[in-house]
Amino acid sequence: MIDNSSQWSLRLAHPEDAELMPAIETAAAIAFSDDPDLQDLDLDDPWEPPKLRSMIRKGHCLVAHVGETMAGFLASQPFQRELHIWEMDVLPKFQKRGIGAGLVRACLVDARNSGFHAVTLTTFRDLPWNAPFYARLGFEEVTALDAHPRLASELALEADDGLPAERRCAMICFLD
Repeated sequence: MIDNSSQWSLRLAHPEDAELMPAIETAAAIAFSDDPDLQDLDLDDPWEPPKLRSMIRKGHCLVAHVGETMAGFLASQPFQRELHIWEMDVLPKFQKRGIGAGLVRACLVDARNSGFHAVTLTTFRDLPWNAPFYARLGFEEVTALDAHPRLASELALEADDGLPAERRCAMICFLD
């Protein structure tokens, strides 16, 4: 018998995929529950399907499947010449198979092919599956936030929402 459980596929997200994405985001957030600094965060507050559908319609969101099961997704949105990754999650039972890296790499290819100059995101700088993960895929921390007011603003909004500002960072992957 062939084990197909490690095989997965990627495709552009369809509007109906938005209904499954919040459950994947909530399940993946379990990884943050062991961090004592994040105990007070509301990890059960995922993106809402209408907002996800709006991003999907812009054509740069991706989903990953293992068989017929949606295993993960990446939600992104264009901002002028940059594509911003808002969320990337993989169901815990499908993690450690390269699906997350595959989603990000596919996003980078799509962004390059679509004429974007960079892909951006915000993340935790100290969690292994956050900034170090993205650094391995070609992202670097934005240290001159005054040159990136949109990212500086996003980090400020995250701090207002209760995320620990000292642990958050913006990252960018230049495509030129």
